[in-house]
Amino acid sequence: MTFEALGLHASVLKALTESGYTAPTSVQEQAVPAAIAGRDLLVSSQTGSGKTAAFMLPALHKFALAGDAPLTDAGRTANQEAQSARSRGERPRFKAAQPKMLVLTPTRELALQVTTATDKYGSFMRRVKAVSILGGMPYPKQMQLLAKNPEILVATPGRLIDHMESGKIDFSQLEILVLDEADRMLDMGFIDDIEKIVAATPASRQTMLFSATLDGVVGNMAQRITKDPMVIQIAGSTNKHENIQQRVHFVDDLSHKNRLLDHILRDETMDQAVVFTATKRDADTIADRLNIAGFAAAALHGDMHQGARNRTLDSMRRGQVRVLVATDVAARGIDVPAITHVVNYDLPKFPEDYVHRIGRTGRAGRNGLAISLVNHAEGMNVKRIERFTKQLIPVDVIEGFEPKRTASAARPSHKPGGWKPGDARSAAPGKSAPRTFSKPGAAPRREGSSFNKGPRTGDTGARRSFSDR
Repeated sequence: MTFEALGLHASVLKALTESGYTAPTSVQEQAVPAAIAGRDLLVSSQTGSGKTAAFMLPALHKFALAGDAPLTDAGRTANQEAQSARSRGERPRFKAAQPKMLVLTPTRELALQVTTATDKYGSFMRRVKAVSILGGMPYPKQMQLLAKNPEILVATPGRLIDHMESGKIDFSQLEILVLDEADRMLDMGFIDDIEKIVAATPASRQTMLFSATLDGVVGNMAQRITKDPMVIQIAGSTNKHENIQQRVHFVDDLSHKNRLLDHILRDETMDQAVVFTATKRDADTIADRLNIAGFAAAALHGDMHQGARNRTLDSMRRGQVRVLVATDVAARGIDVPAITHVVNYDLPKFPEDYVHRIGRTGRAGRNGLAISLVNHAEGMNVKRIERFTKQLIPVDVIEGFEPKRTASAARPSHKPGGWKPGDARSAAPGKSAPRTFSKPGAAPRREGSSFNKGPRTGDTGARRSFSDR
């Protein structure tokens, strides 16, 4: 199927062609025609399946058709009043923004990603503007954006509530409401904010909800906020990620874990990597240790100002940062094609987050490698992930980094062989001698380096407290 067959407006098709898109994904094939027809949608699809375009393309199509029509009397009057005020040297009186489309996202990164994609898809359209309203952005800047009365508003729930309560946003003209990654927003405790936002929108709106799962709390909320929705399920969050090689390394203690991480990150097949930690403090600490050990590393977590987070991600996309050490704030909404490796330094709290973490690699059909460093006491957490994904994660052992305790004989292990980016299903490095990192600018691994130093005396290898999540 082609994008032309979906019935999209010519200006949207032109933008897709200019951006190099040739054919719609499975979720786009089903969602776009239904959304153009005005149907409410409940969509479960995997990370990287093209869901942003699935809801944004039909919305832009609708706005493009409206843009082809002449301005109404009310629109002409508003334009004339603004022009008259400017000719007198006056600033038009601020009025509450009245967006026609609202997209709610759980994180700032995803909000910015959606806005960037919208600008790309709507690059040949007239009178359509999309802006992001999110935490970490200065209020004066947000007021400037809202003063432009954008047609499309992409926001995180908390900051949006602030502007609603101060009278800066009016949803009386809203036509389309999208909840992107609704399950994640509920996990983050936004249920009350979402309910309040939905209550402020017209009952006549079109609603589209995208989620990794449509069961439980998400399903109950979906029933309340949609009308006769079309349900679309495209290889949901339990997708096997066949293009991503997964494996587990058992570790004895923090010293063993740090030495193993150092070895993994010196893999010559690695282009860029994301290392996930459970806490913001660990993200900073590990990034500092990696830099001392010769890696180009940076931390990313929720305590950073939005400007610093944007600069870090830009450096990642430009290749200036090769190892990003992040909390789960980075598990969704980051699309850097060069990420070949994902390392779970700490296992995630929820199995769903494991799927989203490893989805940072293997993007757009590429192959990737996902490695979890697991303390022996965390075996049940691995089993929970396996039950959720319906996939057994093999255990690997590297010569020179063997744990003192062996994994259960019932669990498979990788055969010797080198993993290559071009072969996601090939065996991971097993029974191989530790390699030295030969990338330009990287220091050789030293057993005595600050990164490889073990825990303080008295550390028994027990799992640390995650009190500062």
